[in-house]
Amino acid sequence: MLPMHRRTVFKFRQAGIATLGSVKIRILICICIALTLLVFANWNSDASASVLGWTGDVASPDGSVYPRGRYAIVMNTWKRYDLLKKSISHYASCPRLDSIHIVWSEPNPPSDSLKRFLNRVIQSNSRNGHQVELVFDVNKEDSLNNRFKEIKDLRTDAVFSIDDDVIFPCSSVEFAFTVWQSAPDTMVGYVPRMHWVDEKVCSKDKYVYGGWWSVWWTGTYSMILSKASFFHKKYLKLYTERMPASLKDYITKNRNCEDIAMSFLVANATGAPPIWVKGKIFEIGSTGISSLGGHSEKRTQCVNKFVAEFGRMPLVPTSMKATDSRNVWFW
Repeated sequence: MLPMHRRTVFKFRQAGIATLGSVKIRILICICIALTLLVFANWNSDASASVLGWTGDVASPDGSVYPRGRYAIVMNTWKRYDLLKKSISHYASCPRLDSIHIVWSEPNPPSDSLKRFLNRVIQSNSRNGHQVELVFDVNKEDSLNNRFKEIKDLRTDAVFSIDDDVIFPCSSVEFAFTVWQSAPDTMVGYVPRMHWVDEKVCSKDKYVYGGWWSVWWTGTYSMILSKASFFHKKYLKLYTERMPASLKDYITKNRNCEDIAMSFLVANATGAPPIWVKGKIFEIGSTGISSLGGHSEKRTQCVNKFVAEFGRMPLVPTSMKATDSRNVWFW
């Protein structure tokens, strides 16, 4: 039996411990509430932000706004000025677009009249104090590799690679961008293609390139073509610095397969499949080289050359699709 004064001290000690514990609990509860409110505040500030940390525009150390919640368009073009004007006029109005880089590989530089027209279009579509930046990336050499040259001053992580003769509604582009934000290391786009083992050859290292009808028939794909796709800007640097010179020379000489090369590069770096986004597509130009005879055979040759150069087949088949319910898909 404890003496009276010791029992009193013991009770005060127990009361103190209980009080301290309750204070700790209150503090923890307050912290949890504060964090919850902060999360909801950030979530509401940009409804399209993903749970992987893409949280819209953030201030950089020098005080400027770094548009992580925006994307840059890299548009390939070649002597189709009417199509270029139509495409720029359309995409300039997309809400989260930060800049447009026109890949120019013609012998003559862009004319002043073309620049003036496109700049007027950009200015007329500026909104909420944000004006889209328009840049002509002029190249001395005419090569399809130019569309993947590293852009040193690119402010966004996301690149939307697009041809000048293909138009998607801004709502569809914004949806694809949101899908890309959830998986920023892979390619996300609208034009799927596939490959399979060539059963006619007694070798597991020979493959056949499959076009759109192969994708439609099997429901699987392993490539997303760069004529309409999102990918991280780091792949421009990787393509510029690491893509074997022999493959770049092959692409320049044959004027084909740079899109397959980019699919190989991304798959080789990630080991992951691309993501096909199903959405509206409008082709405003000619059907291009895919309509020429022997196109599939040439693409098959490219696939096998790339496999030999890479030392393996990095492409990963998948059947995953992302569908925007606001747009009825057709091709």
